[in-house]
Amino acid sequence: MTRFIDKDTRVLVQGMTGSQGAFHTRLMREYGTMIVAGTVPGRGGQTIEGLPVYDTVVEAKESHGVDASIIFVPAPNALDAALESVEAGLDPVVVITEGMPVRDSIELMARARLSGTTVVGPNTPGLIKVGECKMGIMPAQVFKKGEVGVISRSGTLFYEVAAHITRVGLGQSTCVGLGGDPVVGLDYVDVLRWFEEDPETEAVALIGEIGGDAEERAAAFIGDGGFTKPVAAYVAGRAAVPGKRMGHAGAIIQGSMGTAESKMNALRDAGVAVGELPGQVAESLKELL
Repeated sequence: MTRFIDKDTRVLVQGMTGSQGAFHTRLMREYGTMIVAGTVPGRGGQTIEGLPVYDTVVEAKESHGVDASIIFVPAPNALDAALESVEAGLDPVVVITEGMPVRDSIELMARARLSGTTVVGPNTPGLIKVGECKMGIMPAQVFKKGEVGVISRSGTLFYEVAAHITRVGLGQSTCVGLGGDPVVGLDYVDVLRWFEEDPETEAVALIGEIGGDAEERAAAFIGDGGFTKPVAAYVAGRAAVPGKRMGHAGAIIQGSMGTAESKMNALRDAGVAVGELPGQVAESLKELL
C-alpha cells in the first residue's frame, strides 16, 4: 500500500450529482473529510453541497490539488471513472460501486498495479481513519478513536464488529473494507503489512467470509511472522450451501476450498483468536490488549 488517509487528505467525489454521491458527500463532510470537488461528465459548472463539479478528474486536480477519489458511479461506467483517477495519480481510489463486471475489475487492478495506485474495492463500504477522515458509506456513530485496526470483506459485519469494539471500551485506528467481489484491489495481507508499521494500531480485527482463499493467505502470512500484533477474527458463512452464491459475488464455495471451517482452522493454526460470534472478536481483543 502506498498511503492511507488522514485529516489532510483532499478528496474528490466521482458521481457527486447522483443521489448516493450527494447523500454521502454530505455525510463525509459532516464527519470532517476534506472533500474539495466532484466530477460528473457533462455536469461541469454545477455545485453540490456548495462544492464545485467538474467534467474531468484532471480539471478538478488542477484546480484543487486533489489527493484521493471515491467513486459513486454506476457499474457500466465505473471502470472509466476509476481509470481516470488512476491516470491522474490519485491514491487511494475507493470504488463503492457494486456489480462492476469482473473483466473491468481485472483491467482496473492491472492498470493500478502498473502505476502503484491503491484501489479499495470495488463493492466496498470504503475506509475510515477514525476521528479524521471517512471515505465511504459506513455509519460514523459506531466508531471511536482507538487502537484496533479493522479489515473486512463484509460491509455490515464491518460496522457490527466496530460497534462491539466500541462497546467493550476499545476503539479503532483505521478500518478498511476490502470489498465483496471476486476481484478487489487490496487483500488482507496488504493491509496487515500496513498495520504492522502503523504506530497507532496495536491489534487487528479480521472479518472474513466464505469464498476464495484470502483468509487462508492471511493466516499463512501471520503464521510466518509477517504480522506480529494480536489478531482476533470472525468468519461468516458456516451455514452456507456449497456452490451457492451467498450475498457477495466473491462468497461462493467451490469443493472444499473457501469454506468457513477451512478459514477458521487456518487462522487458529496461525495463533489468531477466532470467535464463533461477531461480538466475541471484541471480547478477545480486550483480553489480548
